[in-house]
Amino acid sequence: MRSAKDFFVPLAVGAPAPLHEIPARPSRAIHFFDPSNAKMAAKVPDMAGTVDVLLGNLEDAIKVENKQAARDGLVDIAKSTEFGATQLWTRINALDSPWVLDDLTTLVPQIGDKLDVIMVPKVQGAEDIHYVDRILAQLEAKAQLERPILVHAILETARGVANIEEICGASPRMQGLSLGPADLAADRRMKTTRVGGGHPGYLVRQDPIDGDTFGDRPTYQQDLWHYTIARMVDACAMHGIYPHYGPFGDIADVVACEDQFRNAYLLGCVGAWSLHPKQIAIAKKVFSPSVEDVTHARRVVAAMGDGSGAVMLDGKMEDDASTKQCLVMVQLAEQLAEVDPQLKAAYDAIEI
Repeated sequence: MRSAKDFFVPLAVGAPAPLHEIPARPSRAIHFFDPSNAKMAAKVPDMAGTVDVLLGNLEDAIKVENKQAARDGLVDIAKSTEFGATQLWTRINALDSPWVLDDLTTLVPQIGDKLDVIMVPKVQGAEDIHYVDRILAQLEAKAQLERPILVHAILETARGVANIEEICGASPRMQGLSLGPADLAADRRMKTTRVGGGHPGYLVRQDPIDGDTFGDRPTYQQDLWHYTIARMVDACAMHGIYPHYGPFGDIADVVACEDQFRNAYLLGCVGAWSLHPKQIAIAKKVFSPSVEDVTHARRVVAAMGDGSGAVMLDGKMEDDASTKQCLVMVQLAEQLAEVDPQLKAAYDAIEI
């Protein structure tokens, strides 16, 4: 365990100083693309500035024979694209794979000045973050980078979930966590083959009425991921980093995708992965406070004044706790308005 006084000391001579606070940059949609796919790569320049995060994927979904092409493609895209307010992330290969060292030793020296975040898959514990932390510091020093590259961990194993607090606190580089439901389901031996989302068999049934156990009793589908998302949100909030829902694999089912994203949003997540452009619009909609919610939040904050005491507003009691909740909504709206002109116009038009 590192001494607290040494936590923010660079891990390599000449490496940039670690951040003391992770910036609250919008990441409503983390849009994945395959840098080895020429058709996808050609769309990246036009998407820059329209999505919060573009992520060049090097891991799962990239065939073994395309690993090198994906890595080289990401370098070319990063060098030739002006991303503006859009963040550039990458998901490297797993730490036990034969490709991960080449990922890091290629990307950091060549495009480290463009990379905002490196997503690390299948993180098991703090030791995985420590490994990446030290290598990044050494590569940053060699490349003379002026700012540290941040790290985002994916929860894809039962051990990773069990060690979630130590993962979040393993390094000042930690930007956040994402739920990886497919690999996590396999590791837990869950009996679902879906990538995210619910399952019709995971339900509760209404109790019998008047002893009629054979009548038509309604059922209600439950959320397979509620526990994990809630635990992830708590761990991230404790360490000042950001939780994200991961992929929703059924691209055609936009209704269920929106429902799953909204569940994650309401629990405290700040964004989700996008596997198809149509999911970008869903994520931007869901993870942005509605005009109605922002209007109410601003009214409560205005009515509470210095935040002490209690007031009655629309027949409901509002107090200090209400103000804190509403400030979360107001501050998020302000952050998003800085990068989203449509939201800015909508929020600026609010009258209280």
